[in-house]
Amino acid sequence: MTRGTIKKLQIRLFHRKEVWTLTIWGWGVTLFCLSFLAVFAFSNIYPFLAVNSPIAADVLVVEGWMPDSVLETALAEFRRGQYRKLIATGLPLRLGYHLSEYKSFAELAAATLIALGLEKEYVVAVPAPNSLQNRTYTAAVALKEWLLNSDLKVRAINLYTLGPHTRRSWFIFKKVLAPEISVGAIAAEPIDYNSQNWWKSSEGVRTVIFETIAYIYARLINWKS
Repeated sequence: MTRGTIKKLQIRLFHRKEVWTLTIWGWGVTLFCLSFLAVFAFSNIYPFLAVNSPIAADVLVVEGWMPDSVLETALAEFRRGQYRKLIATGLPLRLGYHLSEYKSFAELAAATLIALGLEKEYVVAVPAPNSLQNRTYTAAVALKEWLLNSDLKVRAINLYTLGPHTRRSWFIFKKVLAPEISVGAIAAEPIDYNSQNWWKSSEGVRTVIFETIAYIYARLINWKS
């Protein structure tokens, strides 16, 4: 075996390679840009999630899991907006089901609204079947089935829900109801923290982080399947 052949058979573990890297100025500019993007996202994430985009509609849809104090503001919106009907949606109760007269969040919210002064003929409860995941989607599907089989002939609704949850619910309800029914969105103010300073409350931080992740998930999932 010749000397040239031996050289060809040698295994090389290292080789020389030129690599571009940032200078001190480059790192400074990069960190500045990242900091700017972080501050921009931080200051705009709540208004993005708690979207308000109402449309001309004669039906107000309320997610029934919301606290009573928020249902009070929903009732005020119903009277202010001159809607024909208020529809409460919701899945079966997760606590007190066997003890409660009302078996779903939809029925419980409707009964609460009546107790708050809303006339019975204006409110409808549309309960959805139990679901371990995609509960908002399940409620939206139940609503669509009810609307399409009712005599209301609804062409547009406004969805009334709570704070940062609004963006995700609005997206899912539009996915389910469009194109037959247009969907607007109204975000109620949270009661557990100040929406203007949500980062000062553990509840606000948890809610915003969770809803951000959940919204990204909702955008990525294939709802048609």
